Amino acid sequence: MNLKGLKSVRFSFADQHGVLRGKTLAAAAAEAAMERGVTVTSTLLLKDTSHRTVFPAFTPGGGVGSVEMQGAADVLMVPDPKTFRVLPWAPDTGWLLCDLRFMDGRPIPFCTRGQLHRALEKLESAGYEFVAGLEVEFHIFKVRDARLQPADAGQPGTPPEVELLTTGYQLLTEHKYDQLDPVIQILRNQLDQLQLPLRSFEIEFGPSQVEFTLAPQTGMAAADAMVLLRSAIKQVARRHGYHATFMCRPKLPNVMSSGWHLHQSLRRNGLNAFVSEREDLSEVGKQYLAGLLAHARAAAAFATPTINGYKRYRPYSLAPDRVIWGKENRGAMLRVVGAPRDPETRIENRVGEPAANPYLYFASQIWCGLDGIERRLPLPRPADTPYETKADMLPRTLEEALQHLRADKTLRDGFGAAFVDYYCRIKDAEIARFNLEVSDWEHREYFDLF
Repeated sequence: MNLKGLKSVRFSFADQHGVLRGKTLAAAAAEAAMERGVTVTSTLLLKDTSHRTVFPAFTPGGGVGSVEMQGAADVLMVPDPKTFRVLPWAPDTGWLLCDLRFMDGRPIPFCTRGQLHRALEKLESAGYEFVAGLEVEFHIFKVRDARLQPADAGQPGTPPEVELLTTGYQLLTEHKYDQLDPVIQILRNQLDQLQLPLRSFEIEFGPSQVEFTLAPQTGMAAADAMVLLRSAIKQVARRHGYHATFMCRPKLPNVMSSGWHLHQSLRRNGLNAFVSEREDLSEVGKQYLAGLLAHARAAAAFATPTINGYKRYRPYSLAPDRVIWGKENRGAMLRVVGAPRDPETRIENRVGEPAANPYLYFASQIWCGLDGIERRLPLPRPADTPYETKADMLPRTLEEALQHLRADKTLRDGFGAAFVDYYCRIKDAEIARFNLEVSDWEHREYFDLF
């Protein structure tokens, strides 16, 4: 890691929502920080998506049963040197991802990157390595009005007013891609300099909607790549007058939902453990798939962690609405991709939204899959008609997903009961604020009628 020529270094960690937070240090101070870490207030771990602190930080245990976090005490960001980058859009600035520790060096159970570390270690002890390939849909708009008047400030503030870059409903058409290519070129150039394993750039179905895919990587590297991809795209786009959003379903006329399709497999002794000589999926792969099915409704709380994301689960679309699997079927929640002796055999989980925290999403898949392997769960029959097959429905709301999560022993044991309760409380705070808001739907439905 070479800090020569840099003016500053950003030390960042992914919070409970997968949003990067941290501090920027002058280059002269960064070297020492590599050894001792960087302090930040522990209240950063206690906030919902409006950045409100939802736990009583100044009560005994700081509201989370941790005396080390009481009174908004400091915690330590410990940088991972393997994540070091120089930001191409800020060429005198370095960037590092960090894990969170208490001041005495012990891991913090609420660190989401630490949660994935634990899951990967458990998987490794079983003899496997997690491999993930990412397909990420998102929107890019032109900023018409940044909405930066004092009246626009708040928790949260007023989002920018935007306009489309393209109209939609012309999936993978070249002329629509060319309309977006000037912006994609900007993003592609910057992302390439970050050494992200870019694979493809595609026009999606909706207006101003694109999909970027990344080549397969091992667990932590793939999760780090997702965090950096989202953060870089948002920062680079905004510097050029655009607004990139990974919100699943923006409230804009004619705009379509975005998903995050997670391709996953296990590697054992350097080989794909899902490959079978005679079948589409090995016995280990079938058991892993059965585990994903068994805990799908609870794991949805990590794959789709926003209220908005559940508006994507619709029948007869390219999004799932029930807990099923299928062979090469894009209507199924879990799609098996591959054939006998195919080294790229994998399972595609189509349930996720692009705003999901990758550390928690990956960890949830590992805990579910491992349970299937350890208990040798039988795999139900695949679904040929994904929107007509009788099966458990996916949660219709975040609130329902949290109920399943609270009751799921495998995920409570994997993440730790304290973490699950902490995570659910943060999400409960978002739901409570949502339920207090008067929506456009309510006004249209009742204002004239009654």
